Formats: sequence, C-alpha cells, structure tokens
Amino acid sequence: MDPKLLELLVCPVTKGPLTYDRERQELVSRSARLAYPVRDDIPVLLENEARTLTDKELEA
Repeated sequence: MDPKLLELLVCPVTKGPLTYDRERQELVSRSARLAYPVRDDIPVLLENEARTLTDKELEA
C-alpha cells in the first residue's frame, strides 16, 4: 500500500484515519470498528464489504 495513498484515504463511515494491516491485507478503522479489504492492491471502502473488528483485535 502506497503511504501517500493511505494518507488520503479515510473511513467512509467515520471520516477518520485508516491504518494498513499488511498481514491481513486490510485497512482498519478503529473508530468504526471495521476492517476494509484490499484486493489486488485496491482498497474496497464499502461498508457492506467490511468486517467487524473483535474486541481482542481492538486491544492489540
């Protein structure tokens, strides 16, 4: 994930910052408790495509 692109992207739900989880290929919005998939280096920033983060994931 290009760091400059990551600076421009925001969570579509909260408009807050996203962090990139390289291992899971996801963009994470802690404030929305959602993880958006990155497929073929393209972020899929659709709420219905995101997975909900668990409490354990939020603690890490």
